[in-house]
Amino acid sequence: MTGSFYLYHSFSVIVAQPLSSTLGRTKTEFIMRKIDKYKPAVTKNLLLFFAGIVWECVGIMLLFLAFSWLSTASEINIYLYAGVGVVLALLVHHFGFLKIVDKNLKRIFLMNEKKCLFSFIPWKSYLIIVVMIAMGAVLRHSVIPKEDLAILYIGIGLALILSSVRYIRVFYKELRKQKST
Repeated sequence: MTGSFYLYHSFSVIVAQPLSSTLGRTKTEFIMRKIDKYKPAVTKNLLLFFAGIVWECVGIMLLFLAFSWLSTASEINIYLYAGVGVVLALLVHHFGFLKIVDKNLKRIFLMNEKKCLFSFIPWKSYLIIVVMIAMGAVLRHSVIPKEDLAILYIGIGLALILSSVRYIRVFYKELRKQKST
């Protein structure tokens, strides 16, 4: 056999283990400790706040794009497109985003210790976000008139803002609960 071996005594059994595997494991543990040192770990309350702010900012950005596209439309069309967008937003908010928010809130409340700042949504959701960003870029550069796209952007943007309210409301509720204890 080649390589360095050392013997250690564990539960009255002498085991020979390659020294290189032990050093590799401690090196990995060392690297993981270094990574954890720089991980932006935050409390549940900050996760709630950050989630609400992110959802709200993305919603505002989408609304800004939508209304910049509608600025060239006639006044009657602006109200028509905006009205359809608001109805879409209420539907998306109630039947889509609230379920996602409730899942995220449940997951956040099950966390016991500080978690990474970006764990306010599960990692699979980041893949969905990348797909949504790509779809948005494709739609913006497509032949679909911007006024028509404004309906979708108003619907999703306003739904995000409405859903962010639940995160912020729960955040303030948790703050009040902590102050009273």
